Amino acid sequence: MHVIATAGHVDHGKSTLVRALTGTEPDRWAEERRRGLTIDLGFAWTRMPDGCTLAFVDVPGHERFVPNMLAGIGPVPAALFVVAADEGWMPQSTEHLDALDALGVRHGVLAVTRSDLADPTPAGQLAREALRGTSLAGIPEVHVSGTTGQGLGDLRTALDELAHRLPTADRDADVRLWIDRSFTIRGAGTVVTGTLSAGTLRVGQRLALHPGGREATVRGLQALGTACRQVPAVARVAVNLRGVDHRDIGRGDALLTPGRWLSTDTADVRLRGAAARDLPRQPVLHVGAAAVAARVRPLGEDTARLALRLPLALRIGDRALLRDPGGHRICAGLVVLDVRPPALTRRGSARARAAELAALDGRPDWAAELRRRRVVRADELRAMGAAPPHPGPWLLDDAHRDRLAAHLTRLLAEHARDHPLDDGMPAEAARRALDLPDRTLLAAVADAAGVTLRDGRLHTGARALPERVDRAVRAIRDALAEHPFRAPTAEDLAALGVGDAELAAAARTGTLLRLAPGLVLLPDADRAALDRLARLPAPFTLSQARQALDTSRRVAVPLLERLARNGLTRRLPDGTHRVVSAAHRSGTPVDNSTLRR
Repeated sequence: MHVIATAGHVDHGKSTLVRALTGTEPDRWAEERRRGLTIDLGFAWTRMPDGCTLAFVDVPGHERFVPNMLAGIGPVPAALFVVAADEGWMPQSTEHLDALDALGVRHGVLAVTRSDLADPTPAGQLAREALRGTSLAGIPEVHVSGTTGQGLGDLRTALDELAHRLPTADRDADVRLWIDRSFTIRGAGTVVTGTLSAGTLRVGQRLALHPGGREATVRGLQALGTACRQVPAVARVAVNLRGVDHRDIGRGDALLTPGRWLSTDTADVRLRGAAARDLPRQPVLHVGAAAVAARVRPLGEDTARLALRLPLALRIGDRALLRDPGGHRICAGLVVLDVRPPALTRRGSARARAAELAALDGRPDWAAELRRRRVVRADELRAMGAAPPHPGPWLLDDAHRDRLAAHLTRLLAEHARDHPLDDGMPAEAARRALDLPDRTLLAAVADAAGVTLRDGRLHTGARALPERVDRAVRAIRDALAEHPFRAPTAEDLAALGVGDAELAAAARTGTLLRLAPGLVLLPDADRAALDRLARLPAPFTLSQARQALDTSRRVAVPLLERLARNGLTRRLPDGTHRVVSAAHRSGTPVDNSTLRR
């Protein structure tokens, strides 16, 4: 299916032409048919000789109904522009063209109607002049009469050729269906209609209604009046929804793939057709079928920030237009550059932002977005329309990571200076200091800095002890060299000016073995103790171990507990102990006498 919107001045024969092409009355309301005036959006379709289908969105031409017209052309990729031969180019012709040009619609056909009432050549020439310099410049021209049928064959041919020039829609894209109608059908419930420009709708699919985020289930689908299990883009579609009341849905709301879109009330944009300073302060933003009041803050010559009265589901690259409802004119077209712009709170931030926006073209670029944002969630980039190739969940710009790594190195040096006995820097403190939103990012920064993240702390490797602690440790080691298991007492440690914090720091440097708070031996105490204990008859008692080690119960108990934890000895049910050889640890019991041999 290919969807085409009509455009042109009121009473120039748009609905008549659609009726002649499709055999269907596009005007839905009795009042429209009574007055001969299209008020709201009409829909009709026809099948072409080659099998493709053209669906028409027939829009009103009267200036009072321009918002309805904009709702119809907003999501549509092509236009059938109608100009009457007997009246020529008219004021609403200009406004419709301005709207199509602002939205960047490049595909279309110019139909000069009522060719049975006047020579179509002058009107066609005026229309081509008006189209020159716009996005629709150079579209094919056809002379036709919806009343007599003259030229309908040529128009069908031109429309068929137009359909085959239209770009192919991405049927795997996230769904965003701008709703242009909402009503209820007895026995079915809520039904909404719209033009599906990308993605695929399926029965049973869960969709989020925006704004509000309430989820609804697709109960049924219709396209071209036929029930379907699924409808791919591009298509005019009617969606029967379960889980939402039609009174809670308005024109301009959207059905979205859940979790794949951002809701924003602020967007930075590039303008087309007007300078930012020339815009009215509070125009209306028209995008898709939505119309939302906005406040404009000029940033650069052609860039501005829009503050929206209501949030919209927007992405980078979306095209929209600004209209001055009081002046009855299209102010400018625009392309969305950023849907998560930074706050402009500091002096000079607006000027800096304008310079940054000057380099953007509205084409989604995940790498450029990551460079600007430095740290961002992958799913947020995807929701902006700039899907990264990496799954995430977090992405960190390489250059920013390297800057953070240098900062982390300085932080660790400062922490070591201020807290020389600490076992590294707490990871959470480092994360806060680096302003990282998630701890998983700290690992990447630490790796870039050559820092080890272990047990919730950051370590730079071996660290020298403060000089006074180093002197005390050397004294302890000298005393233990003569009596390896006579650990220094609390009085000894106090005389040396060290406590448990200093002993723990020494243990981390590998210069002492810390058995318990305030209790240290030489680093090889395990091996030395095992050598002595292996000479005892098995099993041996705590008293025998204490005597063999020439130490006190204060040392022997935690030392035996340590050896048992490490699988070097085993405490038996009767309270005695046995040395466990390597063979025993693998499952083969060996007597202590084996070790002696």
